[in-house]
Amino acid sequence: MDDDTLHPIGELARRTGLAVRTIRFYSDRGIVTPADRSPAGYRLYATDAVARLDLVRTLRDLGLDLPTIRKVVDREVSLPEVAEAHAEALAVQIRTLRQRRAVLTAVATRGSTPEETDLMHKLAQLSERERRSLIDDFLGSVFGGPGAGPVFAAAMRSMTPELPDDPDDEQVQAWTELAVLSQDPEFRAGLRRMIEDHAAERASGGTTGPHRDLVGTVRDQVGPALTAGIEPASPRADPVVAALTGHYARVLGRPDDVELRRRLLTRLEGLGDTRRERYSQLLAVINRWPAPESLTPVIEWSVEALRVRVRR
Repeated sequence: MDDDTLHPIGELARRTGLAVRTIRFYSDRGIVTPADRSPAGYRLYATDAVARLDLVRTLRDLGLDLPTIRKVVDREVSLPEVAEAHAEALAVQIRTLRQRRAVLTAVATRGSTPEETDLMHKLAQLSERERRSLIDDFLGSVFGGPGAGPVFAAAMRSMTPELPDDPDDEQVQAWTELAVLSQDPEFRAGLRRMIEDHAAERASGGTTGPHRDLVGTVRDQVGPALTAGIEPASPRADPVVAALTGHYARVLGRPDDVELRRRLLTRLEGLGDTRRERYSQLLAVINRWPAPESLTPVIEWSVEALRVRVRR
């Protein structure tokens, strides 16, 4: 057809694949205006209306509203400007949907109460500054604030989540759960006791030189016993327990007696809090670190072995 040929609305519908009522709707709103009318009063459109309608359909499929589309087709605003603004708006919507999905997934996984669900929803919507303030408050309550010393300052950094600007769904979900966990008063208090116990051990009159971490000692001593299938209550476990209690006695500069074993048992029970390990797992997801080794088996073995021997 020639460029100056005028087309009835039915022909326009056939060429664009749009329904007649849709084209009439766009025409009534001034987005695609008729070039003329037939003697009977029917609308007639120029050939360029086909390209105009194709653009309108594309922009509608991309989610643009009709007033904005009209400005684009009338060249009141440029398409790149509109596309940039719309892409930014979609990015906000995507982040919001990710946050909602993370909350709902966490609720389903944790079996959350309505109160915890409300808390997760609020925490998921925090800004970057608000997230950092929340974590600073949590770590400050655990480690004692800025004056905690270089060793604990390094530990604080190692426990700090850094949610990226464009997190994936797993990271958003992990952040939401970690934020809820950080607000748990019992979890905070338990970590604080662990830090205080560790500080007291470092300040004790026992072993000098580099301080051997208790968790590392438990892992190294108990790991082989677990692999060998040694039961915690069996006589074969006695040398392993003796190595643990002997190490702890040297750290504190105290005799390896029942009182010391009870103290070590209390320390290990604190280390066995599953919330501590869960925090480490979530932190690894958020920061894209390798998944941490689970220490639950060796700690549970140590706790059971000590309980049996303390009761004797």
